[in-house]
Amino acid sequence: MSFENLPPLDIISFIKTIVVLLAIAVLALFWAGVKMIQKSREVGYYRLRKGQLIGGWRLIFFGFILVFLTFALNRYGPPTATNLFELTVTPTLTLAPSLTPTETIQPTITNTPTITPTLDKTYTPTVTPTPFVPIAIEAQFEGFVTPPASVVFSPLVFGQGFDEDYNPINSGTIYTNPVGHMYALFSYDQMVDGIQWTALWLYEGDLVYYETLVWDSGGGGYGFTDYEPEPEEWLPGVYQIQIFAGTELKTVGEFTVNGEAVTSTPTITQTLTPTATFTVTPTSTPTLTPTTTPTRTPWPTPTFLPTWTPRPTITPKR
Repeated sequence: MSFENLPPLDIISFIKTIVVLLAIAVLALFWAGVKMIQKSREVGYYRLRKGQLIGGWRLIFFGFILVFLTFALNRYGPPTATNLFELTVTPTLTLAPSLTPTETIQPTITNTPTITPTLDKTYTPTVTPTPFVPIAIEAQFEGFVTPPASVVFSPLVFGQGFDEDYNPINSGTIYTNPVGHMYALFSYDQMVDGIQWTALWLYEGDLVYYETLVWDSGGGGYGFTDYEPEPEEWLPGVYQIQIFAGTELKTVGEFTVNGEAVTSTPTITQTLTPTATFTVTPTSTPTLTPTTTPTRTPWPTPTFLPTWTPRPTITPKR
């Protein structure tokens, strides 16, 4: 294609072309800014969402600047160019009218029938009650600082664990039994130590677990609340987690558990029955001391007394 056959472009047409291009750039900036702002709502963490939100508004701001430049160029460009440059008038050729008119057949428009859909069922929206901290839990508050209105919490991200950078493990919103240990992760900003914060875990609208503590983790960062019931307590249904700063709700998240709860296996504890043992104590057997049988002493042999010898009779002398 040769550019020699193109008609010459005068200064007024050049300015109008720039105005059209600037208008297209304005629309592109507005569209990109709105898309970035909408996309920031899907970001889980507050700081990343805030960065994308600022970037979107920055594009829209640049779009307004281009709107002003486009308006100024369209309004003051041609007069300024006329004063600066000497314009030459280019004659335009006019075609002679045709003597023989041509008949134009006008098409007939056929109306397309419209179908009005009929709903089989009508749905009446139900009123969702505003979450609040139960009075029994509020009575346990020990916080001594009133939460400022600037406190923000990010949307909750669920997982069955997290790494050192607070990235959730097995992240999702639908889990199947057995669930085990669940974590609800979040980022926060503008918090003040001494604020009472509360996390409520609800199953089908009923409170099943809560924790309420005095905040001591600084103004900004990452945090979590966790829940680890017995296996048979993970009932199938919808679980909702509500985070409060004081009594003001800051963020809400939900996840679903499918499958029947796992029945815990009973553990058998062996009970030892004491058995009586009888210890036979041997009775002492008397030791018989051998007795020496005395030897028989023979009777003494009789000693015969000497027989009496009569003395001689004395015959007296005369």
